[in-house]
Amino acid sequence: MTPTPDDKRKSGNPATQAKIDLTVKQQREQKRQEKLAEYQKQLAKRKRGKLVWWIVGSTAAVLVVAAIVASIVFAPAPAPSYARGDSDGSGIEGVETFTNTANHVEGAVDYPQSPPAGGDHNAMWLNCGVYTEPVPNENAVHALEHGAVWVTYDPAQVSADDIAKLEGELPSTYTVLSPYNDMDTPIALSAWNAQLKIDSADDERIEEFIKAYWKSTNAPEPNAACTGAHDAPGKK
Repeated sequence: MTPTPDDKRKSGNPATQAKIDLTVKQQREQKRQEKLAEYQKQLAKRKRGKLVWWIVGSTAAVLVVAAIVASIVFAPAPAPSYARGDSDGSGIEGVETFTNTANHVEGAVDYPQSPPAGGDHNAMWLNCGVYTEPVPNENAVHALEHGAVWVTYDPAQVSADDIAKLEGELPSTYTVLSPYNDMDTPIALSAWNAQLKIDSADDERIEEFIKAYWKSTNAPEPNAACTGAHDAPGKK
């Protein structure tokens, strides 16, 4: 008869049998400890995984919140908005007024004001906006005829910060900002038949002038288009 495993673990000698029983018990305990160690290892692994995902999730949430805050804090300020200007600007200190014709002509025009504040002009108006290069007088004057305000600066007399301040003062439509070389003052604001020359981009009269003349009903063609025509080089 073939002996069973239990038979093999039995011995007629009590001392030997005790050793066998102890060995079996040790093996069982070792297996139990191995299972327990493996369980603890898997448990620790799951805990580490949860911790990693919690850290990743928390970091992602913080980054999303930071991005939202940054988009609010660092977003460019919206362009100011003004009511249509119906004033003649006579109450603004330093404003000069003129009388100019408004004919469509070809070629260059010799303007009595520098920068021009009205006069004969090209049949195609300058599209309103910000320009980093000088624009043609004849097209810019046509934009004035439509009620735009033209802000010019001498690049030799103003800083990049000054230019940024000027841009921040302007409505998003019916204004032109451009450099103008060899001006007798750092900055000039021109509307149809009106002009204000100033020394600083911080001058409070900038806002006063825009409020008085922006989309003015006193222009020859108020509210005519300020887009859809001529884009000069350097338009942003």
